[in-house]
Amino acid sequence: MDAEATIREYYAALRAGEPLAPFFAPDAGVKFGVSERLVGAEEIAAGLRAQTETTSDWRVESDALRVTARDCHAWFADEVRLAWTDTERDRRLEFDTRWSGTLEARGAGSGQESTTENRTPDPRFVGMHVSTARAI
Repeated sequence: MDAEATIREYYAALRAGEPLAPFFAPDAGVKFGVSERLVGAEEIAAGLRAQTETTSDWRVESDALRVTARDCHAWFADEVRLAWTDTERDRRLEFDTRWSGTLEARGAGSGQESTTENRTPDPRFVGMHVSTARAI
């Protein structure tokens, strides 16, 4: 299990405008974003798809990533400087954010196989929380 690598790959995918839903488990519970609350895997996938379609030019700078892993689970916290362009409103947004979440390994022995052939990461997020002290 390499949860830290998965988190860093998620950041890279966000910067590159790549699909983010594959980073979440099919039974993921919740993803809180700076201004959203997405519950369940379907809502998370739809929200991430809409985010990718309506934003560009992401800057994701991790300042304090801390990851703890145990058997098939891991949890993390980070401070991340985020910036992106909202393409619908043609405006640039920047935030100092706080991230935390839980990941679960889905590979051998977990009852669900990872499909690295189609770039599905292992482990995957089962919950994520991103917040900022400042409102949008």
